Parts: sequence; C-alpha cells; structure tokens
Amino acid sequence: MQPDENKPEFNLNIGMPSIMLIFTVLCLIAFGVLSLAGANADLRLSRKALEHSKNYYNACSLAAEDISRFDAALRHANDIDALSQKELIDGYSENFVYYVSDIQHLSVQLSVNYPLSPDKPLYKIDEWRVVTDTDIEYDDNLHINTQ
Repeated sequence: MQPDENKPEFNLNIGMPSIMLIFTVLCLIAFGVLSLAGANADLRLSRKALEHSKNYYNACSLAAEDISRFDAALRHANDIDALSQKELIDGYSENFVYYVSDIQHLSVQLSVNYPLSPDKPLYKIDEWRVVTDTDIEYDDNLHINTQ
C-alpha cells in the first residue's frame, strides 16, 4: 500500500529540542546561582576590607594627634631652657599603641632627638607598624574517611 499523497505527513519529533532546552535552562540557573554566591562572597570580603581600612586609618589619625601633642610638649620644654632640657629629654622614647582589630594593633614609637637647628623636628619616628597580637593557628587537618 502506498501512502496517500493528499494526506500531510506529521512527525511528532520534539524529544531532542525539549531535552536541549531543559538542559540549557538548568545550566543558566546553575550559573546564575554560582554568580550570585560569588558576588555575595565578594561583598562580604569587601565589607571586611573596608572595616579593617577604616580601623587602620582611625588608628593612624589618633597617632598623628598624639604625635602633634608630643611635639608641642617637646617644643614647650625646649623653649623653657634649651641647655638643661637637652640632658633631660635627649634619648627619651615614647611608645603609643592603637587598636586596629581583635588581633592587630598599630605600634608607634618615637624617640626624642635634640635638633641642631630650631626648624628641625624634636622627635624621630622609630617605628610605625601593625603588629599581630596572637599567633594565628590555621586548621590544616583534613578530615577524610579512609574506610
């Protein structure tokens, strides 16, 4: 028997395109979720870095204020009696400590040096550094079941 030429051929072959469409949608959803998770992690890290930077610069600002007061006190002492003050303050050092984070602080150490001319500073900054207070112990144990 020959097929009827007046009758249209109708093939219901929608299996492969449907599978490809479902696979494509699932891939797009997975990439979207991964992108969202990565962006969220970057946001948290950026906020931590911002907080640490703000704390560091606040500590630096406090240190600058204390150094300014220290310099004013030295200038006042130097103006009172330059000869007697030289023996009293030359070689004296002062250490300032400022909070940066739970485990870090800013350490600023100044030493007094008697200037050879009045326009030179009366102090020298010996140390300006961030110090980690405690030893950080990282967990390098891998919990692997070998059974």
